[in-house]
Amino acid sequence: MSEAKREAKIEAKIEAAGDTIFSKIIAGTIPARIVHDDDRCLVFHDVNPQAPVHLLVIPKRGIVNVAALEAEDASLVGHLVLVAAEVARKLGITAGYRLVFNCGRDGGQSVDHLHLHLLAGRPLTWPPG
Repeated sequence: MSEAKREAKIEAKIEAAGDTIFSKIIAGTIPARIVHDDDRCLVFHDVNPQAPVHLLVIPKRGIVNVAALEAEDASLVGHLVLVAAEVARKLGITAGYRLVFNCGRDGGQSVDHLHLHLLAGRPLTWPPG
């Protein structure tokens, strides 16, 4: 693939996902420790882990957060949760884990791109933060 075509493909991916650090990870312009990649989502290690295992599950399509979801996004959200469970199984996480969607600044969301946190590797207390 020519450099121009590669750049155009990256720009199209960034535009489709919005202009966030996650869109740049999807496009491949920012590196990430990826553990799962399919046509609908990407799973990678969080750079600021809050547990020994802290993965982010993100859709490749740019959706700001849970509040921006529409009825037609139901299968995508289900896919994100199922992929999280599959990754946990593959990593041998058997003592338990937590899945978290943060929504909005007051909800703890720091990147305006829908993402699901998979936290594991230590006992997780309740209530969180």
